[in-house]
Amino acid sequence: MPVDKRLFLLDAFSLIYRSYYAFIRTPMYNGEGMNTSCIFGFINTLEEVLTKEKPTHIAVAFDPSGFNFRHELHAEYKAHREETPEDIKKSIPFIKEILKAYGIPVLLVTGFEADDVIGTIAKKAEKDGYIVYMMTPDKDYIQLLSENIFIYKPSRTGSGAEIIDSATACNKFKLTDPSQFIDILALMGDASDNIPGAPGVGEKTAMKLISEYQSIENLFSNTGDLKGKLKDIIIDNKEQIELSKVLATIETNVPLSVTEDDLVLSKPDIEEIKRLFTFLNFKNLEKRVISRVSPEPIVLRQNTLFDLPEPVIQSPVNTFETIDTIEHNYHLIDDLTKVENLILLLNNQSLICFDSETTSLNVIQAQLVGFSFSWEKGKAYYVPVPANQNDAKVLVDKFKSIFENENIGKIGQNIKYDILILKNYDIIVKGEIFDTMLAHYLLQPEQRHNMNILSEQYLNYSPVHIEELIGSKGAMQLNMRSVPVEKIKEYASEDADITWQLYIKLKAELERNKLENLAKNLEMPLISVLADMEYTGVSLNIESLNELATVLRTDILDLERKIFMLAGTEFNIGSPKQLGDILFEKLNIESNGKKTKTKQYSTGEEVLSLLTDKHEIIPLILEYRGLRKLLNTYVESLPRMIQPRFGKIHTSFSQAIAATGRLSSIDPNLQNIPIRDERGREIRKAFIPSSIENVILSADYSQIELRIMAHLSEDENMLEAFRQNADIHTSTAAKIYGVEPKDVSREMRSKAKTANFGIIYGISAFGLSQRLTIPRKEAAELIDGYFANFPGVKKYMDQSILVAREKGFVETMMGRRRFLPDIHSNNANVRGMAERNAINSPIQGSAADIIKLAMINVSSAIKNAELTSKMIIQVHDELVFDVLKSELEKIKEIVKFEMENAVNIKVPLLVEIGYGSNWFEAH
Repeated sequence: MPVDKRLFLLDAFSLIYRSYYAFIRTPMYNGEGMNTSCIFGFINTLEEVLTKEKPTHIAVAFDPSGFNFRHELHAEYKAHREETPEDIKKSIPFIKEILKAYGIPVLLVTGFEADDVIGTIAKKAEKDGYIVYMMTPDKDYIQLLSENIFIYKPSRTGSGAEIIDSATACNKFKLTDPSQFIDILALMGDASDNIPGAPGVGEKTAMKLISEYQSIENLFSNTGDLKGKLKDIIIDNKEQIELSKVLATIETNVPLSVTEDDLVLSKPDIEEIKRLFTFLNFKNLEKRVISRVSPEPIVLRQNTLFDLPEPVIQSPVNTFETIDTIEHNYHLIDDLTKVENLILLLNNQSLICFDSETTSLNVIQAQLVGFSFSWEKGKAYYVPVPANQNDAKVLVDKFKSIFENENIGKIGQNIKYDILILKNYDIIVKGEIFDTMLAHYLLQPEQRHNMNILSEQYLNYSPVHIEELIGSKGAMQLNMRSVPVEKIKEYASEDADITWQLYIKLKAELERNKLENLAKNLEMPLISVLADMEYTGVSLNIESLNELATVLRTDILDLERKIFMLAGTEFNIGSPKQLGDILFEKLNIESNGKKTKTKQYSTGEEVLSLLTDKHEIIPLILEYRGLRKLLNTYVESLPRMIQPRFGKIHTSFSQAIAATGRLSSIDPNLQNIPIRDERGREIRKAFIPSSIENVILSADYSQIELRIMAHLSEDENMLEAFRQNADIHTSTAAKIYGVEPKDVSREMRSKAKTANFGIIYGISAFGLSQRLTIPRKEAAELIDGYFANFPGVKKYMDQSILVAREKGFVETMMGRRRFLPDIHSNNANVRGMAERNAINSPIQGSAADIIKLAMINVSSAIKNAELTSKMIIQVHDELVFDVLKSELEKIKEIVKFEMENAVNIKVPLLVEIGYGSNWFEAH
């Protein structure tokens, strides 16, 4: 039996852009570092249609490059469109290759847009008895709707596809015929296409006018009925509205050479699809294509216009597998016999995955609700933990021998959290650790790494979301203890099972990308070190902070009075709008003040910093903001973050945020406490040792990034300066200015210091001139002099950019990768940023790797020496310790040795150590 003749026409670019922005926060990359997000999204959408809708005929229309006939009518047509993102440009050839492998025709006609091509085919096919679906999210296609022509908006977030028919569109826009939507567009215009329309006439007004007058022509004939400003707008802009109607009209008579036989859905070239999908790393998508395609050849009927293939009846394939669609064997371990049997099983494993369910994300306060184990795909075990904490301790203790067994490797997703939870039950997790979150971070540092995303990407599986158990975030959200144990068993077991499966995939990916050593020897061992630091916490002197708060509040009020006096009025200094109006209109500090997209003046720090010499109010505002930030972010907030259980603050160090490899500190962020200004340094006085028997010790790498630059660039002058233990900034100044080191002035050294650190970040002459407040010509001469005296540095910079262009990424000394897809961008600003990252990432990333390795070695040495002193804070190049006074000399010896010998490079690594009764004194 033949099926209905069903033609699907896909608007390529609208679907490609839709896919690109759907993945904008969680992009996908292949092994070459290419962003494959919009290719995956487009093909995923195509597969969904082929599987669920089973079209008999299909084609994909692309817009041609260059001008089309609308530009001849209106030179400004689409003139304000942003340039196509580089990742989309790179993806289009692959999409076309894939469509060719699918056997789906690509339609492109010079001088006409994709919607013109689709409109032409749609109208012709309808006459030939076809049901036509125009696949696009673009509402301009409404004008083409008819009895047998529909808009097919593909599904988003599992909501299913939306099919728009003519009746629905007419009802929504108050039309008697879909073609009248052209008249609505003519009046309201289209900012994205730069179709002018009638100024000030929006969608509602346009709908009302066309509902009443049916067309713009009839509207023009009855302008006497209109009143006020609207009447003037319509009369004064008649020609512009008429032009807009022409521009908005989809052409349905495009000259096409495509025949109807060309549009028949044919059998794909599976081998070519496999080749392309292997390069793109679309393993699960490849399986879906193969499972969909019929092994039997498609037999066509007679070769007439829009002939049909014999139908292939297959059940739909879901986009993702779920717990409801796969076989799984999840066990509830809810009595003593089952617990003992599980422990026997666990003792026979060399590697296990585990996950914990708790009452809170606050690890110091959280209690275990249960934990799960898995070591085989599709199989897991869930152990519920009693609410009574005495009973809970008894149960959890039974698993202590498993968790503390050094011969059993432990796998987890964000496993540091689980390690910290078990510390609450006096369990120290031992054995080799593997974190799937960190594994993915090493592979794709700029993506998101949560389990749901990884599961969908690597396993084609969508796990149960926590909100399905406890509800959305907010006051009404349940506690995990409130969830029935059967539900938690499925959810928790699935977490362990999926994490185990991700381990298998990600371990292979690490090996394939030569990142297994970085994972095994650096990132994974660091997890336990950070867990110890977080659990130990930091003591605070509340009285010191309260005193500082009083001083800051007084200074802030004094600054307010001065600002109001200079402004001539009182206003909300914290309101960007009010501040902008005061600065740029009332005081007229600058006649052409920069504005934001919301048409208010920009008053960000970068803008105001350039205006400090324009008016005495500017420095006061910058100082006011700095003091408010200190007061709100630290002085008032830190005491509220003290955990009652230990009387300390417990920051969380994240390994998977910064693409360079640097650690991040959150809740509270201890790495952003200002140290350059006196007030910021005052905050450090509040960080004190845990007892009067202890002191705070600070160990800081001296100029580590410049030393790494010397090592990587192999510049002889720079190497020699460090080997001679000379002051690098004085040496640089002496070289640039051609004087003896003893003759270098403070100003010369300061400029050389700025150049030294600026060069690492690829600073331009313009940037250096702004930073030093010197003419651009002088800044350019300074940079030229720098490169003339340090030619190895220039060679390193050029080579780094070249490597990034060839490979798509750069690497640190230990092999950490930073992908730079924008290195080939046609946009100079975007490309320039990528080039600066190509220069700096190996340096900053190597510094991050070195201090991480030092942290592991220091921690190990302290434990081996059986000392009680603790490492408590890491801030980029600095480590902070809470040290027992009797252990001070031994700790100084260990820290200095391990930090200075973490790696072997061509210049010495030097560490400066200080100690005192608080962090301020120590540093």
